[in-house]
Amino acid sequence: MSAKLKRQHKIKELLNSKMISSHEQLIQLLKSEEIRITQATLSRDFAELGVVRTFTNYGTRYVLSPEESGNQIARLIGFEILSVEYNEALIVVRTLAGRAQGVAHFIDRLNKHEILGTVAGDDTMLVIPSSTAHMKKVIDFINDLMTEKPGHKYK
Repeated sequence: MSAKLKRQHKIKELLNSKMISSHEQLIQLLKSEEIRITQATLSRDFAELGVVRTFTNYGTRYVLSPEESGNQIARLIGFEILSVEYNEALIVVRTLAGRAQGVAHFIDRLNKHEILGTVAGDDTMLVIPSSTAHMKKVIDFINDLMTEKPGHKYK
């Protein structure tokens, strides 16, 4: 597991198990777990994980927001897609170097019935529609990912 994934996993674990009300508190908890992190990195992790601040009867608290997390990931995925090309049956998506597998994983996890599956290399992925009748809908979906708008849902 990469250092980033390990750190983000620990952040999620701590947010789910403790009432954390400040960045400083979380940085100290991570430090006690031998994870060194800067304020800037924590802010980026919060954005990627969809962490939001909420108000409770006991004061403010940082929590994971499943909806916001999905929106943040969709925005990131949109930046990683460079182009979409297709023929009568298949869709080829070009991504940033090393990101095809992540984009494919994101698309697969949406479990869209119009998509049979994906196959990914380093910077290119193949999207296989469940039927040629779904080609336009799948292409439109991928193009929408590339131009993601706030509040758009990918479920």
